[in-house]
Amino acid sequence: MSLQAAPSGSHGGTVACGHPETARAAIEILEDGGNAFDAALASLCAAFFAEPVLASLGGGGFLMAAEAGRAPVLYDFFCQTPTAPRVSDKLDFHPIHADFGTTTQEFHIGRAAVAVPGVPAGIFAIHADLCSLPLPRIIEPALRLAREGVTMNAFQADVFRIVAPIYQNTAATRCLYRPDCGTNRLPQSGETLRLPALGDTLQALAKHGEDYFYRGELAREIIAFCASGGLVSGGDLAAYRVQRRQPLQASYRGSRVHTNPLPSSGGTLICFGLKLLERLGGGPGVDAERLAQVLDMTGQVRHDIDFEDPFAGEARSLLGDVAIDQYIRTLQGRAQCPRGTTHISVVDTQGRLAALTVSNGEGCGELIGDRGLMLNNMLGEEDLNPRGFHRWRPDTRMTSMMAPTLLELPDGSRIALGSGGSNRIRSAILQVIVNRLALGMRLDAAISAPRMHLEGGLLSLEPGFPAAEVTDLCKRWPHHHCWDEQSLFFGGVHAVEFSASGARGAGDPRRGGVSCTARTRKTV
Repeated sequence: MSLQAAPSGSHGGTVACGHPETARAAIEILEDGGNAFDAALASLCAAFFAEPVLASLGGGGFLMAAEAGRAPVLYDFFCQTPTAPRVSDKLDFHPIHADFGTTTQEFHIGRAAVAVPGVPAGIFAIHADLCSLPLPRIIEPALRLAREGVTMNAFQADVFRIVAPIYQNTAATRCLYRPDCGTNRLPQSGETLRLPALGDTLQALAKHGEDYFYRGELAREIIAFCASGGLVSGGDLAAYRVQRRQPLQASYRGSRVHTNPLPSSGGTLICFGLKLLERLGGGPGVDAERLAQVLDMTGQVRHDIDFEDPFAGEARSLLGDVAIDQYIRTLQGRAQCPRGTTHISVVDTQGRLAALTVSNGEGCGELIGDRGLMLNNMLGEEDLNPRGFHRWRPDTRMTSMMAPTLLELPDGSRIALGSGGSNRIRSAILQVIVNRLALGMRLDAAISAPRMHLEGGLLSLEPGFPAAEVTDLCKRWPHHHCWDEQSLFFGGVHAVEFSASGARGAGDPRRGGVSCTARTRKTV
């Protein structure tokens, strides 16, 4: 079904993302005549200042881009491993512990945790291919945030608290990320954080172009930084390229799913889970226990298959009939009873859709000179290094759970969505798809509905599931944890939907999500 832009509900477009300032940047650009991709880049750059732990020039990400009437394209600007792995006691690489309140998680930081960043190259590739406004105009909202500062909301302040050891790692980081009051503590809710040096860096990048980061003045500073205890070289920076990929496709409940292909694992695991649910059938809905079994299986597959080496064949054959039949038999044979990532979705009045997911890991814990720039710690992420630290394949695009996704529904509606949340990305996106397509929920309800996650035999449950289902699930998985409230642990799905009746968006309350429309600037 061909859709025309609705006369009401979306004058300019709609955005869903993780912070009001990130959303306002997109709205400003849409109202100035920009398209969905202009708005997505404006949001991304604003997120460097509004969501500084979750988004950075020094990180990597993916864009699922769909122009009206054209096949979607996946822009892969994720991080690349260096060409020269080495293990030495001179490497700057050490652990810190993030405090999530109910649990802690170990991450490694330092200069040897830095992989080759892709965000700057992604910005220029997306702008060249898809955008309509000049890049200096697109970054204007971000530069204002750099100068004027951003008032910390409760969610962003909590993110800083969780990874405090990283952002208080050196005297320079303590100075940069302190609030206006001048103390050495991290900003609290209601306090203002200004990052003018990072604004200057972004402005210089827009002025001088991609080479400024990968071969020019800033590249030389990054090379000098990594030369002392790090691994990224000048050759690594100069060789970096954005990859344009054909999305992975699957069908579910009559809808077409387009998502992140190999070498990233997230999209493949989501499609694998949807195929299992489709083949298992069981009526119009999906019961909680069956969903939990499928999530458990996707978690096991994640550890069984080497997604870093897509040419080995296992990952590519995972969605084939033979593999699906094997896993279906395994499921049917079982008893039936008992990181720092953010996402932006944008749609404009012409039906262009952008689903953009980015991550800086948690940050490497050090700054590049006086640039206000902290690079990623992707080589220090256990989830991204399944074979162990310093055992990654050289000069290879790293695998990721990030999975910006586009849904095409039988009635012609289209949805762009994605999530942050490390390993929980696959389960968060899969559950929102099931809620929307199998259970028929509205987009906002599909996102706010309770979630579960299975990892290493541990079942984690948000509140809100029917009591009888919770009882059965806990019997089936004795190793379980029932959370008292919704949590950022379960991801943060931000989505927009374009249909014959107009556009709508929904932000995930677990991660400070908001949705705005350009016509009214109304935030919901």
